[in-house]
Amino acid sequence: MSEERIAALAKFWNARYAGEDYAYGTEPNDFLVAQAPRLPAGLPVLCLADGEGRNGVWLASRGFDVTSVDVAQQGLDKAQALARRAGVAIETVRADVTRYELGEDRWGGIVSIFLHLPQRPRAALHARCVRALAPGGVYVYEAYGERQPEYGTGGPPEPELLARLDDVVAELAGLEIVHRFDGVRPVHEGRHHRGDAHVVQVVARKP
Repeated sequence: MSEERIAALAKFWNARYAGEDYAYGTEPNDFLVAQAPRLPAGLPVLCLADGEGRNGVWLASRGFDVTSVDVAQQGLDKAQALARRAGVAIETVRADVTRYELGEDRWGGIVSIFLHLPQRPRAALHARCVRALAPGGVYVYEAYGERQPEYGTGGPPEPELLARLDDVVAELAGLEIVHRFDGVRPVHEGRHHRGDAHVVQVVARKP
């Protein structure tokens, strides 16, 4: 993405994460909780666009070595505060996820929860995620689907930022798809995700 777009995103998310309350709450995403047993023990986990840290801190509390990446320093500061209150440690990195170097065969888990990108940068990121997972590593993905504006319960208003299941699966070529879902479920996370929502979910494992 362009420098201007990255700067605009950082400004938006820093504003959203300003203040003492947590915009999406402090509890982890419940889909991630359900899928966490699939993550291999003993290998590090990368949380993309982890915001105020609710998912990364929860994973750290389960014994994972977590790195949380986000474009908004305001969110990362609150993630560290949440980690201290939970008595765990996480590494936080301020970076745009479309430019952050993921490495190769590095991560036991990569988590993408409600990260919404246009299709081309998302596909490029997913190709890098495939390379970055260690053998046996697991990718956990949930995002709002294209019918989400009908529900008005969270997520971006721009249609180009909403996911299609077939696109996401195709972008993860080289991984074994172990879970896929395209449908409606209740999402209750802080003040911005409240109610039934159209979501796309994928869990994929690297052979």
